[in-house]
Amino acid sequence: MKILVIGGGNMGLTYAQSFLRSQITSRSDMMILEKSPEKAAELAKKDIGTVFGTPEECLQGADLIILAVKPQDCQRLFETLKPLVDPQQVFLSIMAGVKIQTIADALGVHKVIRAMPNLPAQVGMGMTAFTSSDEVTRIELVMVQNLINTTGKTIYVENEAAIDAATAISGSGPAYVFYFMDAMMQAARQMGFSNSEAELLVKQTFRGAVDLYNKSDLSCAEWIQRVSSRGGTTEAAMKSFTNNSVHMDIIEGSRAALLRAEELGKK
Repeated sequence: MKILVIGGGNMGLTYAQSFLRSQITSRSDMMILEKSPEKAAELAKKDIGTVFGTPEECLQGADLIILAVKPQDCQRLFETLKPLVDPQQVFLSIMAGVKIQTIADALGVHKVIRAMPNLPAQVGMGMTAFTSSDEVTRIELVMVQNLINTTGKTIYVENEAAIDAATAISGSGPAYVFYFMDAMMQAARQMGFSNSEAELLVKQTFRGAVDLYNKSDLSCAEWIQRVSSRGGTTEAAMKSFTNNSVHMDIIEGSRAALLRAEELGKK
């Protein structure tokens, strides 16, 4: 199976490297299309397949085409690709907000899979939600799921609207975690810890908390109760978070991300 990744940014590069690392495909079957000559030269040095600068050189030889460009650039890309595509080719899009029907209509194709990965895919710990048009066969869907499973965990959703929701939760979610970690590190430094000490305290706290959660059946609320004691330090922090509407702010921030994903799909 010949795979073409269009866009050599973070996720395009992550996919190419992950597919090769897992030996689910070979370098001879991996192609990357990157319009920037400088970035294309950098990618060529990584030995992750053949790098091309124009779609005329590679598009027609691909069985699976992965659209890994910014959603703002999709219309210009569609205009370039449309004269070259084969209706039997399978397209996998990771462009935030861009609907399956938009891609199908713009390219004149039928087999479209839409996915939303996240940045931890770079270390094999990604979370990807995906869905597909009805024309994608079961075999083709399994083939693509096997590919994206190399970057972490996946879930298939029937309703395409859930992809925008996944964008707001798992797609943007790592930034929310980093935001909270950064605030805790800043607090630690204000309390007298050095930068390296603050970083270690926070990193290990997050790692340990996630491991505890993963290895039990307790909910987040139940774990909070276990950490807290009446009149203690954790209770004081949780009361401050509640009084300052931190919980609601996180929910509202996620909703803002969802609305933006939906807006991108309308452009």
